[in-house]
Amino acid sequence: MRNYLKSDFILEERINIGEIPAILFRPRDKQENIPTIIFYHGWSSSKESQRIRGFILASVGFQVILPDAIYHGEREPLKEYSFEEARRLFWKVILNNMEEAPRIIEEAVNKYSADPERIGLIGHSMGGFTAAGIFTHNPHVKTLVVLNGSCNWEDFNGDFKDTVEMDEELEEIGNKVRTLDPMKNIDRLKDRPILLLHGEKDSSVPIRGQKIFYEKIKYSYEYKDRIKFIEYPNLNHYVTTNMMEETIEWFYKYL
Repeated sequence: MRNYLKSDFILEERINIGEIPAILFRPRDKQENIPTIIFYHGWSSSKESQRIRGFILASVGFQVILPDAIYHGEREPLKEYSFEEARRLFWKVILNNMEEAPRIIEEAVNKYSADPERIGLIGHSMGGFTAAGIFTHNPHVKTLVVLNGSCNWEDFNGDFKDTVEMDEELEEIGNKVRTLDPMKNIDRLKDRPILLLHGEKDSSVPIRGQKIFYEKIKYSYEYKDRIKFIEYPNLNHYVTTNMMEETIEWFYKYL
């Protein structure tokens, strides 16, 4: 791990929440009721790969927790992250993240002084799917930011269905995905603050599904400033400085 992220104002700690390894960033001058962001990494990534983004968010006043997902980072990582492995394990990882989220939130509040009324979620790529799912089914989470992910799971899942041989486990996972899909639970999201940031030319998570979700959900919002979608022209599957700036502004406003 590179050690250039050092500051007299930011504390960094490697923690374990049960069996979940994570990195914790927090401002030194905040001791209790800290607005806290949980940042989920993408497929083939890890908490270390998002460390610079966690540091940036902590540097403007937030506590940030970066957990490793199963099969990533310190949690029995795969030898390779091929399309074949993604077809087999992508949704399993997301569903496991969702199952683990309540424990992470509980420990953030009880052990790390997070304000239970100011918990935010963010994720990139697969982490964006994860954050969207957790946010949808945890009404006490305050706000959500999705970076090149999707709140329209069934639309994205079409790419997998036709290319993988379904067994009993995958059928069960598919049923859970259909049930938990944020797109099918829009009634749980009305007027809750959501920021969607996506590259127009994203070849990993096509922007189409997120556009469909936004067009459907925006009409249900009484407070129109609580739902925002920004499309970045000619951008592939990357997180830009502009995206991080929009993210910080959003968390300042709603967290």
